[in-house]
Amino acid sequence: MDYKEREHLLRVRHEELLKRINVPVEDNGIYERYMFPVVTAAHAPLEWRYDFDPVANPYLMERFGIHAAFNAGAIKLCSRYYLVVRVEGADRKSFFAVAESTHGTHGFRFWDRPITMPEWGEPATNVYDMRLTAHEDGWIYGIFCVERKDPDAPEGDLSSAVAAAGVVRTKDLRSWERLPDIQAGSQQRNVVLHPEFVDGKYALYTRPQDGFIDAGSGGGIGWALVDTMDGAVIRDEKIINTRRYHTIKESKNGEGPAPIKTEKGWLHLAHGVRGCASGLRYVLYMYMTALDDPSRVIAEPAGFFMAPEGEEYVGDVMNVLFSNGWIADEDGTVYIYYASSDTRMHVAVSSVDKLVDYCLNTAPDGFRTGLTVERLNKLIDKNLGSK
Repeated sequence: MDYKEREHLLRVRHEELLKRINVPVEDNGIYERYMFPVVTAAHAPLEWRYDFDPVANPYLMERFGIHAAFNAGAIKLCSRYYLVVRVEGADRKSFFAVAESTHGTHGFRFWDRPITMPEWGEPATNVYDMRLTAHEDGWIYGIFCVERKDPDAPEGDLSSAVAAAGVVRTKDLRSWERLPDIQAGSQQRNVVLHPEFVDGKYALYTRPQDGFIDAGSGGGIGWALVDTMDGAVIRDEKIINTRRYHTIKESKNGEGPAPIKTEKGWLHLAHGVRGCASGLRYVLYMYMTALDDPSRVIAEPAGFFMAPEGEEYVGDVMNVLFSNGWIADEDGTVYIYYASSDTRMHVAVSSVDKLVDYCLNTAPDGFRTGLTVERLNKLIDKNLGSK
């Protein structure tokens, strides 16, 4: 195959992927999963991956490897759905790029260029997992993990890192203003901005942890109020959603995207982590907090909301579902964007009404087998008694 034929085939196959229609394949009454991932490494523009100069690249080799596309923040603007995707190169460095769709379930195309993220302080080794919040102050804020090598690591230790929460704001997803990293007394990898002022302050969902990977003494999802996002300092922090022994969030848990406001409370999507024989298992779960106090939990169904299934289980980091983006449409439809195994982006579709019903009418965890069986027998008795 000569150069021109290979280039033509690359472009045809890429366009076929971008135009592929997605269809629902599973409906458990709570949400519909969709057949195809919405964004993958293969969705990256060909101009990112190939040098199309036949003199400089006569074999039409990939010159810039795109390894994965996952953990995307999400927002809807002017009737279009946007994902700020974590794109990982073959060099293991992540960067952010915007993918846009008019449908929400398919047709996502990356913009021509990735986001050139302004630096703050010591340049980051890596950045990733941006949560987007359209705040009532008029700005769209992005909070993301900033990773730097641990300056106190022993000589020869090339894996110890320090995590902080980086902050940017924008009006259009094109021009980004970098603000100072959030200052806290612990490492922070999962920080999410609440969309409304609370007592005249900005409210943050946090996840304090002793180390870069292990939560250590960090008790779960925290809550903190700060005076400003331009140099935010977390001084007082309380845990509102706790880790617990022998649950889906035994090792750690963290807030996903910014919560959705409903008539009956705030809907939250979070991830829970536990250890198992194959390593750490990440699943998604939901809870609700009160309208008059977003830090007060009013409902939390037992167990996971979503877990890896089928091909979702396989990828760069196995057995992981992670979400930091969802969109609630004006008609109540909710698009849940989630990544599987640190490799690709998927979508599941539900509604505000369904998710509220799920949270308020699914029993909580009793934290021991006897109460789990008791809960199951009550459902069986109700169903058998109705026949």
